[in-house]
Amino acid sequence: MDRWIAATQHARLRDRPLVVDLGYGASPITAVELFARLRPLAPGLELVGLEIDPARVALGRAYLDATPTPGLTFARGGFELPTARRPALVRAANVLRQYDEAVAWKTWDRLLTGIAPGGALVEGTCDEIGRRHVWVCLPEGTITFAADVAALPQPSALAERLPKTLIHRNRPGERVHDFLHDFDRAWAAAPRVFGARRRWIAAVELLAGDWPVFRHPPYGGRRRWGQGDVTLPFSALDPREPP
Repeated sequence: MDRWIAATQHARLRDRPLVVDLGYGASPITAVELFARLRPLAPGLELVGLEIDPARVALGRAYLDATPTPGLTFARGGFELPTARRPALVRAANVLRQYDEAVAWKTWDRLLTGIAPGGALVEGTCDEIGRRHVWVCLPEGTITFAADVAALPQPSALAERLPKTLIHRNRPGERVHDFLHDFDRAWAAAPRVFGARRRWIAAVELLAGDWPVFRHPPYGGRRRWGQGDVTLPFSALDPREPP
């Protein structure tokens, strides 16, 4: 959750920003937690959890009946974002995996047209207990790979959490495949004796030899890598970009 929240630094959380947790899932708890983490950053912040399933919306509203939380609401909805008040941040976690790749690209464009100027869309996938995440922040155009490195056999294990726009591109000849292959090679060469966290940092430093984007702000830095995540421009992996 904390790593997702870091992406909000790219959204302008004004006096009363609106945040949308799109497709929050079978339980309202992720929307509740996101609201609790963001509200201290902007005391007037409001968050709406959107779900297409009426039963899930009912669960969210039942939670609010039992635990009144001013500023948090649940509503039925899909990719049609609020128009009267455009959101400063949209989070879509584990939402687009059920769609075709072509639909995922179009949905990015559709959601971006609905956010407020200076806002952000954070779209990606995580595992059930949050040990492995891959997400894209738009329109900034970054992709972040994050993991509980102590439970990570090798970086390519994150491939199953790639966003829908990339998950079927993990094959030889594609940039994301090359990236994960090089990351695995760096991971294998990195010293293990000092623990998983330092091994991750050492692997990223080795990886930077082949992927120099890591050497430049805001992507580089041992402090950031020590948290178990790496960020690079999405253009470095974008299959639509010319070689």
